[in-house]
Amino acid sequence: MSLTPATAAEAGKAAEARTPLADLGKDDPYIWMEEIEGTRALDWAKAQNARSLPVLQGDPRYADLEAKALAILNAKDRVPGVSFAGDGSLRNFWQDADHVRGIWRRTTLDSYRTAEPAWETILDIDALSKAENANWVFKGASCLPPDDTRCLITLSNGGKDAVTVREFDTTTKSFVQGGFVLPEGKQNISWVDKDNLLVAREWEPGQVTKSGYAYVVKAWKRGAPLDSAKEVFRGTPDDVSASAYALTEPDGAVAAILANRGVSFFEAETYLLTDGGPVKLPFPLKHSVQGYVSGQMLVSLEQDWAEKGLKTGDLISFDLAALKADPAKAPPTLVLRPTARQSVESVTTTRNKLVVGLLDNVKGAAMVFTHGANGWTQAGLDLPANSSIGLGSGSEKDDRIFITVTGYLTPSTYWLADAATGKLEQVKASPARFDASTHVVEQFEATSSDGVKIPYFVVRPKGVKYDGSAPTLLYAYGGFQVSMTPAYSGVMGKLWLERGGTYVVANIRGGGEFGPAWHEAALKAGRQKAYDDFFAVSQDLIARKITSPRRLGIMGGSNGGLLMGVALTQRPELYNAIVVQVPLFDMIRYSQIGAGASWVGEYGDPTIPSERAVIAKYDPYSNLKAGQKYPEVFIETSTKDDRVHPAHARKAAARLEALGYPVLYYENVDGGHAASANLAETARRQALEYIYLTRRLMD
Repeated sequence: MSLTPATAAEAGKAAEARTPLADLGKDDPYIWMEEIEGTRALDWAKAQNARSLPVLQGDPRYADLEAKALAILNAKDRVPGVSFAGDGSLRNFWQDADHVRGIWRRTTLDSYRTAEPAWETILDIDALSKAENANWVFKGASCLPPDDTRCLITLSNGGKDAVTVREFDTTTKSFVQGGFVLPEGKQNISWVDKDNLLVAREWEPGQVTKSGYAYVVKAWKRGAPLDSAKEVFRGTPDDVSASAYALTEPDGAVAAILANRGVSFFEAETYLLTDGGPVKLPFPLKHSVQGYVSGQMLVSLEQDWAEKGLKTGDLISFDLAALKADPAKAPPTLVLRPTARQSVESVTTTRNKLVVGLLDNVKGAAMVFTHGANGWTQAGLDLPANSSIGLGSGSEKDDRIFITVTGYLTPSTYWLADAATGKLEQVKASPARFDASTHVVEQFEATSSDGVKIPYFVVRPKGVKYDGSAPTLLYAYGGFQVSMTPAYSGVMGKLWLERGGTYVVANIRGGGEFGPAWHEAALKAGRQKAYDDFFAVSQDLIARKITSPRRLGIMGGSNGGLLMGVALTQRPELYNAIVVQVPLFDMIRYSQIGAGASWVGEYGDPTIPSERAVIAKYDPYSNLKAGQKYPEVFIETSTKDDRVHPAHARKAAARLEALGYPVLYYENVDGGHAASANLAETARRQALEYIYLTRRLMD
């Protein structure tokens, strides 16, 4: 086989002499912080909390901000989002002051339409935690179609990604005696039928990928011991993960069983699992199976498929019967090709329809596609313009689907759409949580270092004076093809906008606002483009005199936390406040910490010298230096975050302190990657963030 330029380049890198993983950063004086719950690390974190929290919570304004945040989060008049269940009910997970850990509950559509729906509790997580003396966080339920009465309940200890799974019966509202139970682990589980599951987990000690995820999938039969499960698919330890799942007809019949081999975070192989073994489907590595409807399997492409005449960003379909008969000969059908300023944001199905959430210049639309003898036909849903459109639960009984519509200043409205007729019904509207009458929303563009136009949204007071005095919070993410779209945040509005603040969201490269190519531009060697985009937006805000470095603060989490670290080390003169949330920070050792190995496809491999050289240029941890004009930063993380390890945040704070810089640090002992296991913890975290921003930007 001849190598394409891309594969030739990869082969060249593979030929480089790799640096042993264990040698990277081995002389780091803070490597002990990587022991996630080590006594020394936890003692350090508690001491940091004891030093930093009184500074922020001691501000006379803090208590009011926390109370307002908690009131919004616990509000009884919040609109509960619901999902269709096959038993005819609508289901919802709800948390408030009386249900701190939450309740899983149900109602009927007729009742949901009323001002005060009648809810029936299915499972009370607070009561379960008390009965079992456990710190359970509800991570969801996977229910067996078509009735959805048998469910696999996923429970996390304190918010970790590692979960336990138990079979639950919604008719009796109890765990199934002698039913399926899986002990704690990072695992993927899918129903085949009532008596059979597909399970990917750590079957033997150490049988996980370098990223810490399962790569062996087994079929487990009801009543049989877990260790008797039969292997049906195997990836390799160098993969990110492997999993398997069933495509089902509306009546619950299994149409096909597929396995996914995650070669990297963005590359995957899809296999049909047959009686004769796995059969690899001839898709490009960068693809995603999006669903199944009307006999058609939906696939999105994140790279060109030249021999088929298909482009990056295309949504295509395959006749499943033809694909099963001969994968090599089954022809793809183009469903939708977005323009350069569009992207397919989400895909869902009803009984007979395909519904696509489309972004057009970072504004939402919803399209309905119907498959017939002549292929796909399309129609639009007449939803409010200039909004974010979120596709919710689709019904397998008919063609209804729930859709949310929201904006920065517009509380979310909940719509019930009939995808077959186009009929729309607004069933709920969230109450306003802050006075939006004082602000307006605008969209601007900044020019990045390579001339690319970077859009950003500004939510500002109507009467703002363009003299650089507006306290401004800039937020961005810039990675993993995640789009930053307009969304209503009651807490941000109450704690920032209503108090005179300006809020900005930058749609920098690395995200998915304009499809896979927008993401691809900032991968690996192109990573600096995302940061240059962010600096361009920052400078544009200053050039327009919307704000000034004295009044400009920034915030980002996870990959966005890495962005904050780069901003701190590369352009500290632009900012007076930086909130670094659950960050990546030590990029030389990132692939050894937490689930970091799974992100090599995004950032590159530090063991490859040429890729490490790129990473080292922007790595915040090694680029922290003495004698710089760094603003006092606020760094926050969670002990229970087993995805982005808290060591990143810990080491960032420790090195800043060692270099003589002031730093505020907060480590929540629960909460997982969201850094908040319940609403009270969320309110505390948000109040800490906004009191910090108030002190740095408004005072």
